[in-house]
Amino acid sequence: MTEFDFIRLYLQRQQQDSELVLGIGDDAAIIRPRSGYDLHFSTDMLVGGTHFFSDVAPADLAHKVLAVNLSDMAAMGARPRWALLSVALPELNKDWLTAFCDALFTLAARFGVTLIGGDTTKGNWVFNVNIIGETPYQQALRRDAAQAGDDIWVSGLLGLAAAALDRHWNKVTLPATVFAQCEERRLRPEPRVALGQELLSLAHAAQDISDGLAQDIGHILKASKVGAEINADLIPTLTALAQQPGLTPAQLRHWLLAGGDDYELVFTAAPAQREAIIAAAERTHTPVTRIGVITTGTQLHLHDHAGNVIQLQQQGFDHFG
Repeated sequence: MTEFDFIRLYLQRQQQDSELVLGIGDDAAIIRPRSGYDLHFSTDMLVGGTHFFSDVAPADLAHKVLAVNLSDMAAMGARPRWALLSVALPELNKDWLTAFCDALFTLAARFGVTLIGGDTTKGNWVFNVNIIGETPYQQALRRDAAQAGDDIWVSGLLGLAAAALDRHWNKVTLPATVFAQCEERRLRPEPRVALGQELLSLAHAAQDISDGLAQDIGHILKASKVGAEINADLIPTLTALAQQPGLTPAQLRHWLLAGGDDYELVFTAAPAQREAIIAAAERTHTPVTRIGVITTGTQLHLHDHAGNVIQLQQQGFDHFG
């Protein structure tokens, strides 16, 4: 099978939508943007040995390759529309490609995303997705709009992917049932696209949690020139994970605050929006938890229920660390 057989047989399987003038098959795709909408562009790269293990199932890898990009759209309240996929593969294995592409297009169809192009080459396991989404004109959620007095919220459960990764590295022992739940979150994160769109009229600022909550909320604080108080004991996680015998508070807090790979949302909103946010969470079947408040100043302060200050050795994942 040649590179062009791969593209024709595996990647050209979607119908064009009304804004897509030309999709896969030419030197470039052509999009005709809708009047009254802003376009969003984002990209994420996953590299073998850095972002996934060599024995990952192709369906799990395909899900994550697209899901992490969908999460970027969710953080801005954008509707994801189109994606370009570039891959470096050591070989073109038909069974592997079938499983990968079936999972990729299943997730794409679920979120209304059309694959419109990309590139393929022989190489050592690199996947890069460029994703394009849209929001109504000037309504996007951004990092620079948090206000002092805002509540700080997070979606879903945090720390599960980091716990699964530490289990892979034999840094921790987890019961099979707990590890399975954590591993599912690591391999198949759930992009909070529907919640992000609901938050367009409710939240001030938002960010997806990819490199650790402490580090990612820090991006909001820096862009908005504000500070934050967060009660680490309010951060939601899997109860069975938090109650593991022998697990130290420091280890659990590292997973919750600096572990990363959660792909949940952290967002800020005025206290007057609390009921509306809870209603939006219920409509989108997304758990949300209020964990702190935006303050004046520029510092992030972490504490527990008793008011004890929490110090972190690291804020989150460093790609060049």
